[in-house]
Amino acid sequence: MAHWARSKATLRIAGDDLDPEEISRQLGCKPTISQRKGEAIVGHKTGRTRIAQFGMWRLEAAPREPEDIDGQISEILGQLSDDLQVWRTIGQRYEVDLFCGLFMKSGNDGLSLSPGSLYALGVRQIEIGFDIYGPDDEVQRSDADI
Repeated sequence: MAHWARSKATLRIAGDDLDPEEISRQLGCKPTISQRKGEAIVGHKTGRTRIAQFGMWRLEAAPREPEDIDGQISEILGQLSDDLQVWRTIGQRYEVDLFCGLFMKSGNDGLSLSPGSLYALGVRQIEIGFDIYGPDDEVQRSDADI
């Protein structure tokens, strides 16, 4: 169906009083990136320092070329606790979502998620969101001529 060039996926848990070590203990996994509210964070590209406005715990899947959101969901959730009570507790205290970036190969692509992925996210009360990035400018200009 789809011919997405690539995809990225990150589980994000955020909250004002979030303690990254507590989330790691509950889920049984260390994050890719974490921060505490009030922590000084140095941008890896800019080198500028900013103060974290909230706590965050993020776990990233390896980028995929071509797109494989189902595989990325499995990769992320496969590292974490299956205990639904843990997920309920986290979901009641914090904002939890799976953030996905999809990079188009052409001007009209579709996306399907497997029932297994939808179920795994749903029972954990994980919202899924997509940022969709269009093909390069040359392809967009060609489509505009139609």
